[in-house]
Amino acid sequence: MKLLRYGPPGQEKPGLLDSDGAIRDLSGIVADITGDMLAPASLAKIAALDPATLPRVEGNPRLGAPVTGLRNLVCIGLNYADHAAETGAPIPKEPIVFLKSLNALSGPNDDVVMPRGSVKTDWEVELAIVIGTKAKYVAEEDALDHVAGYAVANDVSEREWQAERGGTWDKGKGFDTFGPLGPWLVTKDEVPDPQNLAMFCDVDGVRQQDGSTRTMIFGVKQIIAYVSQCITLHPGDVIMTGTPPGVGLGKKPTPVFLKAGQVMRLGIQGLGEQEQRVVGS
Repeated sequence: MKLLRYGPPGQEKPGLLDSDGAIRDLSGIVADITGDMLAPASLAKIAALDPATLPRVEGNPRLGAPVTGLRNLVCIGLNYADHAAETGAPIPKEPIVFLKSLNALSGPNDDVVMPRGSVKTDWEVELAIVIGTKAKYVAEEDALDHVAGYAVANDVSEREWQAERGGTWDKGKGFDTFGPLGPWLVTKDEVPDPQNLAMFCDVDGVRQQDGSTRTMIFGVKQIIAYVSQCITLHPGDVIMTGTPPGVGLGKKPTPVFLKAGQVMRLGIQGLGEQEQRVVGS
């Protein structure tokens, strides 16, 4: 099942994608795609509906982030062995955990706004985990029981603020619009193996990232179990799980960063694609 939210910013309605690729309106069934709606019993009720009985949404509406009302937007850094190698960083012994501001969350095709004066804004295609049930002190073998589904994410990063301005990574990761999510939330029953998903990111039509979740250092189960030891994960919370190689920072011999007017297109096998235009502040 593919759940989504559509409409102008702040006025999104809940929907689902039917087998023909059409959006069906869920607003007569649920108020929005929130944590409460992602509980297993709630998802089962939605899955039992015949999409043909739901109003068809005509046209090509804007898509918002496929979940709202989350409490935590958690990210994992340097979680792909080949990405760590390209940046010259050692393989982490434990997951590197940081947070994005909730203001960073945006629709999958919304503009990405570069911070004023930025010359080091970068792209990062990532698998996002969406939590379905509260997770605290979770064991790895139980971790997937807490997952509602998965989505495509772009962990947009401003490298100067991330690494050269002192303090933690959060500053360079949390600018407004730096967390495009979607186009939809794909429920976990449609993703039998989250550790075997091809992923890519193009900039202006040129392939920059071409990777797979197979090269994660810490897999989905490990990440959920680890994060739940220090952050209580609530239904609707999102974890971005790291990026494969090919980011601008890792380009040799000289790093390459985004400029206003460029277009990022990124996607993950079975989870859809998103596209953002980079604009100035």
